[in-house]
Amino acid sequence: QVQLQESAPGLVKPSQTLSLTCTASVGPIEAHGYYWTCILEPPGKGLEWMAAIAFSGSPAYNPSLLGRLSISRDTSMNHFTLHLSSVTPQDTAVYYCARRPIATMGLYDLDYWGKGTLVTVSS
Repeated sequence: QVQLQESAPGLVKPSQTLSLTCTASVGPIEAHGYYWTCILEPPGKGLEWMAAIAFSGSPAYNPSLLGRLSISRDTSMNHFTLHLSSVTPQDTAVYYCARRPIATMGLYDLDYWGKGTLVTVSS
């Protein structure tokens, strides 16, 4: 049973915008108590928290990526979407969608993950 499903193009050209859509089947994304989160994992590197959107709709962003990120949601479709602009080959990574309960303390205290999707930035 799929709980979180990522959708993104496998290949994006430099300077374009990468769009990652996360569809949740684990529950309504507006249900109280969760942050809906996007994380990336570049090849050979560790996980990096990118952004989250709360059950209330409030967004939060990694300061190192601020200015390039936006996150939004469509509650009628039960999905949220991350846009990363001005991509470079350094943005090549596996992108994950995940859910974090608000009662947890750490950004990576996630109770559901998608399988991840590889996005390559190349011309």
